[in-house]
Amino acid sequence: MNYIDITRDLWEHTPVYPGDRSVSTESIDHGSYITTELSLGTHTGTHIDAPAHYIPQGRTVDTLEFSSLIGNAWVADLSGEGPVFLPRHFASIPEGTERVLVKTSFSGHQTFSAEYPHLSMEAAEYLASRGISVIGIDTPSIEAFTGDGSLHRLLLGCDTVIIEMLDLSAVQEGEYYMIALPLRLRGLDGAPARVVLRAGSDEI
Repeated sequence: MNYIDITRDLWEHTPVYPGDRSVSTESIDHGSYITTELSLGTHTGTHIDAPAHYIPQGRTVDTLEFSSLIGNAWVADLSGEGPVFLPRHFASIPEGTERVLVKTSFSGHQTFSAEYPHLSMEAAEYLASRGISVIGIDTPSIEAFTGDGSLHRLLLGCDTVIIEMLDLSAVQEGEYYMIALPLRLRGLDGAPARVVLRAGSDEI
């Protein structure tokens, strides 16, 4: 089976949201073996937002269900649209779709820009009304840099899983089988994740 890794590399030059901790590593030579100390935030690189990110007493990342994180996903190529995505941009998503990954013009960018493409509140409401359980995007946030968290609260309040900072630069629009597994960080608001796609909609 051929899988496409849509996870960004975690290293010192990984773009981070302003105020978030950059990735840092320190290798330690124990003589007969090497270990590395790793420092990063829960929302660094390709990561998953759990409801607890914005919702008090919301579900934490270690309690997210595999049934949401694994399954068929539709990649919507909006790289020629934006920077603000509206409901009309998602109208062609096939009926019955449960997971949507949004490819934008930011895919492949290696530096942060406050002008990254993002969903409008209306688009978030539209996707929530269609029962979408996972929304992923290749930008630093699904919400505008100037947002106040309302869009996150809307989606996370519906128990929608949010995946941010994907790398969809090598992915064409269409249906895939997705596996998105966050680190099992007990009681936390989010976690870095490894996300891969396989062409087609058949289960493994």
